[in-house]
Amino acid sequence: MNDQKSLVTRTDFVFLPITSFEKAEEFYSGVLGLECSKRYNNALGGEFEPSKGAIALHVEDVEAARSELESRGIDFQGETIDSGVCYQAYFQDQDGNALILHHRYAPPGVMP
Repeated sequence: MNDQKSLVTRTDFVFLPITSFEKAEEFYSGVLGLECSKRYNNALGGEFEPSKGAIALHVEDVEAARSELESRGIDFQGETIDSGVCYQAYFQDQDGNALILHHRYAPPGVMP
């Protein structure tokens, strides 16, 4: 067992490229129910391109969360996946950034 203290203790924020602060706040706060911790006055620069990496959002029940989000107008890509260790349902935000509803049901270390 590794007794070394972790250097990284949490994720402070995730940067996602967006085209509109208002639309992003409507989606992330209004639809997903996440709290807005900081809002910048303008974009941080660069040309817009959706993120290629997906963010896995933990939920206790993927099917229940998926059903609720579908009732709020979210379209999912394909069926919910059971990988053998977790359930996953893929969707996108208003700007095409990849998101996943995720619930791991297997203990840590168990592989599919």
